[in-house]
Amino acid sequence: MAILRADDMRDMEDSELHEKMNDLQKELVEERGQIAVGGFAENPGRISEMRKTIARIQTVLNERN
Repeated sequence: MAILRADDMRDMEDSELHEKMNDLQKELVEERGQIAVGGFAENPGRISEMRKTIARIQTVLNERN
């Protein structure tokens, strides 16, 4: 999944943002689970990108309320 910019997020509908956030959260849980069982992250920088993107989505959603 591509990481989104805040400007792109502001152009999206709330339902789309919620869907993207859920997808990113699932992917993040999978990555963390893989690390927890003794594996390693294929791309460690991707984890921080996902966390930051989730925070951006939440910020955009909070701005609308």
